[in-house]
Amino acid sequence: SLSEAATRSPARCGLDPRSWSHCVPGVRIPQDRGRLRGPTPTPRGTAGAAGPAGGDNPGEEPLLLAELKPGRPHQFDWKSSCETWSVAFSPDGSWFAWSQGHCIVKLIPWPLEEQFIPKGFEAKSRSSKNDTKGPGSPKEKTLDCGQIVWGLAFSPWPSPPSRKLWARHHPQVPDISCLILATGLNDGQIKIWEVQTGLLLLNLSGHQDVVRDLSFTPSGSLILVSASRDKTLRIWDLNKHGKQIQVLSGHLQWVYCCSISPDCSMLCSAAGEKSVFLWSMRSYTLIRKLEGHQSSVVSCDFSPDSALLVTASYDTNVIMWDPYTGERLRLLHHTQLDPPMDDSDVHISSLRSVCFSPEGLYLATVADDRLLRIWALELKTPIAFAPMTNGLCCTFFPHGGVIATGTRDGHVQFWTAPRVLSSLKHLCRKALRSFLTTYQVLALPIPKKMKEFLTYRTF
Repeated sequence: SLSEAATRSPARCGLDPRSWSHCVPGVRIPQDRGRLRGPTPTPRGTAGAAGPAGGDNPGEEPLLLAELKPGRPHQFDWKSSCETWSVAFSPDGSWFAWSQGHCIVKLIPWPLEEQFIPKGFEAKSRSSKNDTKGPGSPKEKTLDCGQIVWGLAFSPWPSPPSRKLWARHHPQVPDISCLILATGLNDGQIKIWEVQTGLLLLNLSGHQDVVRDLSFTPSGSLILVSASRDKTLRIWDLNKHGKQIQVLSGHLQWVYCCSISPDCSMLCSAAGEKSVFLWSMRSYTLIRKLEGHQSSVVSCDFSPDSALLVTASYDTNVIMWDPYTGERLRLLHHTQLDPPMDDSDVHISSLRSVCFSPEGLYLATVADDRLLRIWALELKTPIAFAPMTNGLCCTFFPHGGVIATGTRDGHVQFWTAPRVLSSLKHLCRKALRSFLTTYQVLALPIPKKMKEFLTYRTF
């Protein structure tokens, strides 16, 4: 079912207000669901702060826009395999993928519109979902993967090489711009789906255990990286029928997360270890190990300009790195709110996920202390909090304004996120750092303060 939350101008966050009007009559999320009770828990010194680039009061607490809840499949025990380990938006923002548990992935057109939202999310046949829509309209898809789904990744859009591949080997698929979704499964398989039709295109075999995470190169070359509990990363070329072109070994524990830098030069992998591995995407060799965490690192993400790398660990810390030099730039520590959200004893606990906002000015983190936190890039304490239970993953809408979070109960929640107009200084930095390494910036004949700004050393 889809529950409705009271919103503040949801249209500016990429949501059509009409989407939530009659999905589940009589069911509403209370207006304070997206807020913490009691005094606003804004950290001292940041209340009302506009952040590094100004904007629409990004210090406000996130509001809960909507919550997706799966129906109960009859063929499975509801108490197991129901986790939402992964959620993803397509790069162009036109689709949302939800691993809702019990081997099912939902592909939902975005922004959500009432006619695309079913009354329930029980597993139904694809034909029953697609025969009532108007011609040419995107339709929600149900992908039955046959195994528990752990990782999701959309290909870049558009991807011209894929059109030739699928048109040649799958004549039943129209020759259109082909957006694809990769799903990493419990048995080590990777299934590749065509989003517009819901067709299964490829089945990649090689991993010997759970495929925990997936990442496509942003360049559109259809190179896919997979991270697995078999302690390896594998590189696949979907333009060559899904050929496995490299196996990256070296981790001693399960690999939880992989992230490719937007400039396609580096790959970061995080395993159940205290160190993080940085690999070259050109030679597929290890560049360096980043040491600094005190417990297992479970999540990582590059900034949009590739100049920063963030890693999240069970040690309750997020570390911000310069991936070119290996220097640790900032430590973000997850401290308990005072007073707690409720009367229960809430302790500091493990981090689960970290991600950059699309303009590169904010971070979102999900931890086991039942909080979603939003951090401004240049501040050491969060600017906003939202209560969420059993959070596992988070991701920003690619055009900003919305954060999607997945939970251990198989739910997805959509929260408002800061929408700001980047300063000219930040836009210039982002543009320059998209093609200049830290060493190249330091070699420029410019003032020292300018170098410090361009290399994010003005924190």
